[in-house]
Amino acid sequence: MNIQRPLCLLIVVACCVFGVVQAQHPATPKTTPASTETQAPQPYLLGPGDLLEVTIEQMTPATRRVQVDGGGFVSSLPFIEPVNAKCRTERQLQQDLTAAYKRVINDPYVSVLVLERNSRTPASISGAVRQGGKVPTLRKLKLNELIAASGGFTEKASGTIQILHTEPVMCPEAGQEAESLPINGASIPLQIVKISDLLKGATNPVIRPGDLVLVTEAEPVYITGSVVSPGSIAMRDQLTLSRALATVGGPRKEAKLSEVRIYRQIAGSTDQEILKVDFAAIKKNQAQDVLLKPYDVIDVSENGLFPGGVIEILAGIFLGGVRHSVPVSIP
Repeated sequence: MNIQRPLCLLIVVACCVFGVVQAQHPATPKTTPASTETQAPQPYLLGPGDLLEVTIEQMTPATRRVQVDGGGFVSSLPFIEPVNAKCRTERQLQQDLTAAYKRVINDPYVSVLVLERNSRTPASISGAVRQGGKVPTLRKLKLNELIAASGGFTEKASGTIQILHTEPVMCPEAGQEAESLPINGASIPLQIVKISDLLKGATNPVIRPGDLVLVTEAEPVYITGSVVSPGSIAMRDQLTLSRALATVGGPRKEAKLSEVRIYRQIAGSTDQEILKVDFAAIKKNQAQDVLLKPYDVIDVSENGLFPGGVIEILAGIFLGGVRHSVPVSIP
């Protein structure tokens, strides 16, 4: 018996059945991982000082280097009037130059290439950052990018960042017309940003060319006496006595917690006051914590030692003036 014929029929039937099943259950399309969308960079807008390479094939020499003048015009090309380049892209200027040369050349071919971008003054950052200096502003730059470019904040960074605008906006967008007006010196725009708001993402302003950015350094608070690591710490927003003592390792076992002294300068005076605080009660939540001020001198004395005389002398060296004792009562 010839078995080849039945075997061929069996293969044909199997293929038909497989085809029917595939028709009823179409194959799932092959998927590729979704690509991360990136925002296309905005085209560079020309300005005074930019160096361009302009090529006009029908002329000799065909290629010329020209600089955008102080008024924002390309004014050194032959046979045409000055052409505005300020706030124009390469492509837009190329189209404008082509239209200008059509008056003197048949079917001119013009190309424009930016060789040097000189129209944007770098922003300067200083203060409580790890690496101050100048940062280019050739594209739209946000404050958090400027901070990152300077290495981030130091431990001395205080509560604010001051942004001083020294130049008007050259190419204003909608709503920026007022910012494009000349700065007259009588009302130099100063913007103050809280570091906490920047870190939370509540604000992140655009840095303009020529901006002077200062990350303010915190003023000191001094802690001495019976604590683990006496010294000075940087003042922070809402710095309390408890947080300050925790920063230096906390009080020692022999510390007299019932009477911690805070020597504080009186505003507008050379005198100082002494706040006597029951820190033991604060630890037991029986008294309200004390908010500190810049240049406070905190003394945690030991039981039976230095009732205040020596420390008052040291505080006087820091603060100067007459001292007034002010007990802080427990609510």
